[in-house]
Amino acid sequence: MAERGSESRVDIVANHVSKGEADLRSVLVTSVLNLDKLDTDLYSEHLCAHSLHCYFVRAGDPNVPVLYQVERTRDGRSFCVRSVKAIQHGQPILICQASFHMQQPSPLEHTFSMPSVPPPDTLLTVEELIQRYLSDPNLADNTRQGLNKILADEVPIEIKPVNPPDFYSRVAMEPNKLFWVRARGHIGAGDMKLHCCVAAYVSDYAFLGTALLPRPHHRAQFSASLDHAMWFHSTFRADEWMLYECESPWSGGSRGFVQGRLWRQDGVLAASCAQEGVIRVKTVSQSKL
Repeated sequence: MAERGSESRVDIVANHVSKGEADLRSVLVTSVLNLDKLDTDLYSEHLCAHSLHCYFVRAGDPNVPVLYQVERTRDGRSFCVRSVKAIQHGQPILICQASFHMQQPSPLEHTFSMPSVPPPDTLLTVEELIQRYLSDPNLADNTRQGLNKILADEVPIEIKPVNPPDFYSRVAMEPNKLFWVRARGHIGAGDMKLHCCVAAYVSDYAFLGTALLPRPHHRAQFSASLDHAMWFHSTFRADEWMLYECESPWSGGSRGFVQGRLWRQDGVLAASCAQEGVIRVKTVSQSKL
């Protein structure tokens, strides 16, 4: 099967969010996740994605439509596997393996405990934190420019850091971070496939930067995801606050490895993910603030 997707997906969502449109679901369905079917295939609607493994082999062009080639690798009674190749300019930019599973009850269940953190309604958003820093008249010009650049980069998700980074000093930190995250706008209940799509985007946001936390005097000159894996464990809503727990157990050879867990507010583990990416750094001096 081949399908063609629309271009500039993140820009479309950001533009609608900036205009105050609350119905994020309709934006996603009609614009971002809208596909033109170029061939036929069969779908098993009673199956839900439980894992995906992606390799990013080339940079994508946001101004060019993406052609998705889908192969039915396996159709079983409980599991189905699809192989997807995303193509631009005649070359693959992404290769993905996705597995789907029929929900089955089991007495074998366990989970880690969710970290104990302040609830999201007690914390500031990234934008609110930046505005607080920008109100300081003694803020260095280069720092002010960097913060204004972050504000200008509109993203379709809302983030509330549990332990906000200190923009005033570069202090080495353990390679882990926690932040609350949710999609901007309303998606609604009932469409788990759509929530999984949004969670996959959320899981990649600011993920690789966790590997830089122990080296505050090095800044990423170039970074890109090499591969990304995700496992969906429980039902959730991506338009409600979830806690994203990120950690980086290793970096080296101009690569960083990160792992993450997405928790529902009630302590249920919703999804897990892992990623490796290339990180080429440069040394930066201590800012004089």
